[in-house]
Amino acid sequence: MEKGILGKKLGMTQVFDENGNIIPVTVIKAGPVKVIQKKAVDSDGYTAIQVGFEDIKPTKVNKPIKGHFDKGGVEYKRILREFRIDNPETYEIGQEIKADVFQEGDKVDVVGTSKGKGYQGVIKRWNQHRGPMAHGSKYHRGVGSMGGSSAPSRTFKGKHMPGRMGGERITVQNLEVVKVDPEHNLLLLKGAVPGPKDGLLIIKDSVKA
Repeated sequence: MEKGILGKKLGMTQVFDENGNIIPVTVIKAGPVKVIQKKAVDSDGYTAIQVGFEDIKPTKVNKPIKGHFDKGGVEYKRILREFRIDNPETYEIGQEIKADVFQEGDKVDVVGTSKGKGYQGVIKRWNQHRGPMAHGSKYHRGVGSMGGSSAPSRTFKGKHMPGRMGGERITVQNLEVVKVDPEHNLLLLKGAVPGPKDGLLIIKDSVKA
């Protein structure tokens, strides 16, 4: 990976291509982010850059984090993330990265946190079928068989059960950059991305492009 940026999901809309076809797109407020720290193999064991996103008041930052920002002479940021790259020396501390780091037609991977659905049953959580809805049946939306009785006399690991759904880290790969608006730091990506509106997103070069 050679480039990446942090952003927030603004919502979805649609645009038209040169042939008049409708393209569903997700609008992302991408950056600007600032380089806070560079990591090298000698000192950290790997190469990466750390970037900060969204300004924050100094009163909201504790002393250790303040020292981290003051060391690089960079404004305080609310969100810190790392991008592993092969050539961190091409970046400078305090350098600003904007949405125009990507171009139309680029392929990107987007990482986000999916919407939390709370505690859900097996039909919603695992797409299981419901039981018969006839009056004689008293088993409509249950979990189903839990396993054999005498053999194996236990429930197998991995059995689909009700439980907490959503709120997980999701990566969507190979999304196309349809449009870049550098003036307003907007990226329009073809298709959907994980998470709710205003959810934090990590946009980076596609590993399979």
